[in-house]
Amino acid sequence: MIISKLLYHLGRYLLLLRQTFSRPERISMYYKETVRQMYDIGIGSLIIVMLIAVFIGAVTAVQFAYQLDGTLVPRFYIGYVVRDMVIIELAPTITCLVLAGKVGSNIAAEIGGMRQKEHIDAMEIMGVNTAAYLIAPKIIAALVVIPMLVAVAAFVGTVGGYAASVLSGMLSDGEYVLGVRSFFKEQNVNFMFIKAFVFAFLLTSVSAYQGYFVKGGSIELGKASTNAVVMSNILILLADYLIAVLLS
Repeated sequence: MIISKLLYHLGRYLLLLRQTFSRPERISMYYKETVRQMYDIGIGSLIIVMLIAVFIGAVTAVQFAYQLDGTLVPRFYIGYVVRDMVIIELAPTITCLVLAGKVGSNIAAEIGGMRQKEHIDAMEIMGVNTAAYLIAPKIIAALVVIPMLVAVAAFVGTVGGYAASVLSGMLSDGEYVLGVRSFFKEQNVNFMFIKAFVFAFLLTSVSAYQGYFVKGGSIELGKASTNAVVMSNILILLADYLIAVLLS
């Protein structure tokens, strides 16, 4: 029963994606909607992403400094660990988990509300490919903007680690900078952006799927928004594990 239900939703999800990325009717109409979505997702999420990233870096620095207490490991390793933890794991994963709650629920509620008010049915009668018009700009905007937000989160997280460790006197400015500049691998940045692209696609497409097929009233719309966040988070964590296994 569970397997058949999963296969049903997977098949319907893939068919929706096929319809989403079919040839658009008017490129200009899609371009304007994509730009609007980029502004909503990017600028609308920038403050909360930066705030979370600061505390992620700060907590990582404090916790690792606690683990180093009484050991022979050099103190500059704090900067090294904060940099790699933020770039490889914390910036892409935590940022996209937060965006799944903020952006994903908004996408599901917006599309689901249009379905309930029969706006989607009206557009389909006029010959509009509603899946392409409503979903494709959101996915494209997320694929462009969310990696930028992740890059900002990585930088701000490293600055947060600096503030927590240097300003509190745990280590000097030179030691932290030395740690940040030590043992750097460009491959880690590639990991970060690969994760950001995959997570961005998952959280937008899954949320749009939940909203596009919603039925019923306000209770069902609320459930669709909740399911969008839950399923996006589960798939992000699963994809995080698979990417780590395949690319590490």
